[in-house]
Amino acid sequence: MFLRLLFVLLIMLNIVAAAWLLLGQPYAHVPPATDPGVPELHLLSELPAPTTTATVADSVAAPAPAPVAADANAPAELRCLTLGPFATPHDLQQARSALTPLTRRMRSRQEQVAQSHSWWVYLPAPGSRAQALALTRQLAARGLKDYFVVGGGDQPNTISLGLFRDQDNARKRRNDVTAAGFPARITERTESVPQYWLDLVADRGGFDWRSRIRTDGVGSHSTSCF
Repeated sequence: MFLRLLFVLLIMLNIVAAAWLLLGQPYAHVPPATDPGVPELHLLSELPAPTTTATVADSVAAPAPAPVAADANAPAELRCLTLGPFATPHDLQQARSALTPLTRRMRSRQEQVAQSHSWWVYLPAPGSRAQALALTRQLAARGLKDYFVVGGGDQPNTISLGLFRDQDNARKRRNDVTAAGFPARITERTESVPQYWLDLVADRGGFDWRSRIRTDGVGSHSTSCF
């Protein structure tokens, strides 16, 4: 009888011990409060204190760089001119010699230009030389003089009434012949003549070419530097 009671008592003690191990630690088997992969929330008081560093915030603007000093060896501002026209190569060479100490570069050039040479008053050529001669007799009958029939060139049988340096004199001659009843015409005759020019490059400050060149008719204008 005693052994049976002892056996029952041991079984009960085992049951109590097992119940205490399973139920005596309430947080041992509590499932997590969040789903897997979701970070847990923490109170601000639970966060670790931030580490103090000596790094300057990126938002602080960096000081502006100091201005760069001007280069003392930078080239001076240049002035590029064309002088002319010079009437002769001699005038051009004199100007070049006079300006050499004041310039950095120079170059000479020659151009051919059409220049008014004279004004020609004439009657257009008729159909033949015989008609041209008959027309000159009519001019003489009206008291008009100083004419001749062109014998060759690109205007044969044209009746020349005069070649004039001054345009006003040419107009007067044409008007006199027209008033006499003849269809006089006037045209400008040109010739190709050379002109000489001097291109130069100089420092802008203190450059005065007029103090060195006294040639009449010479002017200046800006041009591209070379």
